[in-house]
Amino acid sequence: MKLEGIIAYPITPFKAETQALDLEALSITLNNLLEHGCDAIAPLGSAGESAYLSWPEWQQVAQKSIEVVNHRVPVILGISELTTAMAIQKAKKAEELGADVIMVIPVSYWKLTDQEIYDYYQQIAAATSLPIMVYNNPATSGVDMSPELISKMFNEIEHICMVKDSTGDIQRMHKFYELTQGQLPFYNGCNPLALEAFCAGASGWCTVAPNLLGTLPKQLYQAAKNANLALAQTLFYKQLPLLRFIVQGGLPKTIKAGLNELGFCVGDPRKPLHKANPAEVTQLKSLMQLALAT
Repeated sequence: MKLEGIIAYPITPFKAETQALDLEALSITLNNLLEHGCDAIAPLGSAGESAYLSWPEWQQVAQKSIEVVNHRVPVILGISELTTAMAIQKAKKAEELGADVIMVIPVSYWKLTDQEIYDYYQQIAAATSLPIMVYNNPATSGVDMSPELISKMFNEIEHICMVKDSTGDIQRMHKFYELTQGQLPFYNGCNPLALEAFCAGASGWCTVAPNLLGTLPKQLYQAAKNANLALAQTLFYKQLPLLRFIVQGGLPKTIKAGLNELGFCVGDPRKPLHKANPAEVTQLKSLMQLALAT
């Protein structure tokens, strides 16, 4: 499967009082992302607070997301687990529910060796027929996979067919291209790197930005794809202050605050995460207005 364009990350809404899942709000926010022209939907990532969900909740969010998207675009389910066994359980459930792709990131308590990481992916791949996106985000997972290791897994492990890199290091994207002669599709997961990543040949941008910025991320992708660098720069710099802010503030906190300001009623992040304070909300509103001003 070849994915291109804007891969949008929904949040997981919770009810205000109980912090229970709010599947109705999830449906509304998913449809909102689709209306903004997103090319794929990736529930249960970092912004989706998957690390804070129980196994039954993970399944509910996965099932509801697949039902709501209803084949309009591919659905990429996020899997981030300490144990290989639980990652395999989620991979099998993702396939059973009808996901199109799984995005897998190993999470580490004890530092993993390259061979342990390789085996983790190999054993997950053996348990499913779904395409696998390798996800490298050392800031959240504690695991930093080298371009050499990821390229090796791409060449040797069936079903591994793409990589999302969130390190913010453009040189890694050049390495992916060089090590695989351009055969490994790579996706940018670092929001402030969007323009450089497209110029480096990224197949897409994995981002929460469409939740707050509507069609602007898709417009940036189209401009880059059409080799209109001047327009791409203009669109990127409109978004950059907000992109920096949401990353620095933490995605669940900032995106939920922004969606609540837009009237979506998605609740707060799950404790121990805090919601945005009044000063942060004020700054966020200002940055959203600035980005969306014509």
